[in-house]
Amino acid sequence: MAPRKKIKRIGIVIKPHAPGVERVLKEIVAFLKAQQIEVMLENIAAEKLGLKKGYERDSLAGICQALVVLGGDGTLLSIAPAAARAGIPVIGINLGRLGFLTEIPVAEARPVLEAFIRDRDGFLSPRSLLEISYGDRKDICLNDVVLNKSALARMIEILISINGKEVTRLKGDGLILSSPTGSTAYSLSAGGPIVHPAIESIILTPICPHTLSFRPLLIPSSSEIKIKLLTPEEKVYLTIDGQRGETIPRNVLIAVKKSRLKLQLVTSPWRSYYQLVKEKLGWAE
Repeated sequence: MAPRKKIKRIGIVIKPHAPGVERVLKEIVAFLKAQQIEVMLENIAAEKLGLKKGYERDSLAGICQALVVLGGDGTLLSIAPAAARAGIPVIGINLGRLGFLTEIPVAEARPVLEAFIRDRDGFLSPRSLLEISYGDRKDICLNDVVLNKSALARMIEILISINGKEVTRLKGDGLILSSPTGSTAYSLSAGGPIVHPAIESIILTPICPHTLSFRPLLIPSSSEIKIKLLTPEEKVYLTIDGQRGETIPRNVLIAVKKSRLKLQLVTSPWRSYYQLVKEKLGWAE
């Protein structure tokens, strides 16, 4: 087995208005530099420290060997596609509210980083992503793809096909297609199941379906789902990971499947997934 490359460059992205972000940023930068690691900051993080040289967030993943996120889950979701494409790990340090993806508390940041630098592979949790395509567009996401009605729209109707076969028609407010990682996000709030991230699957969760029998559905990750809007007079909004969105034009066919890429998420060695679900979501309390 080939020896693992030593980590020499780590990038940092931040949630700029998170409480205490400047203090934590200074501490992390000082710690990494003491480990002889070059620190590469996104522009707004560089500004926080009074430095002139910074990098665009979207380009940072391509020039470092790992990314540290100081913020909440939204901050991590914003850089997940770039990190997955670059094949680099992401360490999420929680400065937000829930912190399910950015699970590492500030108090554990230094020991987790120290352990990660020593044994990089031992703390990686590979996470499946979804690939979405419609028209001439293609994107990937870590959590979910959401189709829902606009603010003033009435109920919408969606035709759902799986692997080329029509499965059902959904009448309601919308549909969530989530990865196992995304099962604890919007899908959970809409009544979907909690799915362990190691289970390769895609979850279909209706939003306010106009029938009592339409329950969430767990399907194999090898499936391809195609969505067609049957009420073109209504405006339907497409949101990807809660970060990117747009109104879908009429007659557009939306295809969703598992991406060939994975995100390497660094998790705490002192906390299991089940402990995380209990602590963050109050499961089985």
